[in-house]
Amino acid sequence: MKYLYLLFISILFVSCKKNIETPGVFPQTKTKRKVLKYADGFTIINYGNYKVLQIKNPWKNADKTYSYVLISKENAAKTTFNKNAFDGIITTPISKLITTSTTHIPALELLEQESTLIAFPGTKYVSSKKTRALIDSGKIIEIGKNESLNTERILELQPDAIVAFGVDGASKSLNTIKNANIPVIYNGDWVEKSPLAKAEWIKFFGALYNKEYQADSIFNTIETNYLKVKKLAQTIKNKPTVISGAMYKDVWYLPSGTSTEAQLLKDANVNYLWAQTAEQGSLSLNFETVFIKGKQADLWISPSYYTSYNTLKEANIHYTKFDAFKNKNIFSFSNTTGKTGGVTYYELGIARPDLVLKDLIKICHPKLLKDYTTTFFKPLQ
Repeated sequence: MKYLYLLFISILFVSCKKNIETPGVFPQTKTKRKVLKYADGFTIINYGNYKVLQIKNPWKNADKTYSYVLISKENAAKTTFNKNAFDGIITTPISKLITTSTTHIPALELLEQESTLIAFPGTKYVSSKKTRALIDSGKIIEIGKNESLNTERILELQPDAIVAFGVDGASKSLNTIKNANIPVIYNGDWVEKSPLAKAEWIKFFGALYNKEYQADSIFNTIETNYLKVKKLAQTIKNKPTVISGAMYKDVWYLPSGTSTEAQLLKDANVNYLWAQTAEQGSLSLNFETVFIKGKQADLWISPSYYTSYNTLKEANIHYTKFDAFKNKNIFSFSNTTGKTGGVTYYELGIARPDLVLKDLIKICHPKLLKDYTTTFFKPLQ
């Protein structure tokens, strides 16, 4: 019995030692799913020693949920995963990142991680002064266009991950990068259905940098600011009527009532004349339809890419028949750009809907926010 007991102890010791020293998948511990207030497109599940980031809607009508393991270097060294079960194994915090949309840059700056950005497609479109300084100093390099990334250069840079802006997932460049074992993470902030849901994607970036507490705090501040000015706008009884958009060829494109743009106008307490439409995305109307309904509108906000009354008039003389044109009540964000021409709204607007809403309230209800200067929207020149 004594020998059998010693033999059992020896086997148990060897077995335990093997389990400690041999890499293996962490045992399933009690999981904790991150609570998101508005965003539907992603979730973060905490398994204790690692997290799983799930992207559910990286583009409209996506038919797959993308899953990525987020794990520290220490835990990654002693753990193995079934790689076929995940779309990427990412060691956090990320130290070398490539993003593909200007909407990603504000999140990096808010988290003070812009120095980790090593490359970007279309650097001339970046308007932020902080990130432009990194571009000008050569710390962020140009890697082509979003549709045709310079994969050779990217493979040389060996980033920890690429945060991609996907339309349908069909990208030869991104497939080449994935085949080289560089994780491609699809960011679907643009698919979200409300301004605050889009802004909440800062928590996605917080997870990549182990800065979830900071990301939560930043978002809470943005949310508080947004709800505060929304409440202020509701004190106004007289709502100005608003039209939006402009003609492209023979079609007038403008936001539908289900869009985030319409939601912002609603929260600014204005009467957007197409607020009741239920179509997804933008509306496509003819000139006569818009003119009949919107000729007497008080304000015209976001007249496409037009930056002056002259260019608007030259594009279509009939624009001059709108009351908003006659009364010089047209406002656009197209004139607010960085030093290389990047439109600030397209970069910062998604991350800071509180500032967008303040702009709209300042324009539509001039008696409110008297000391506020608009960030994006300016009167048409």
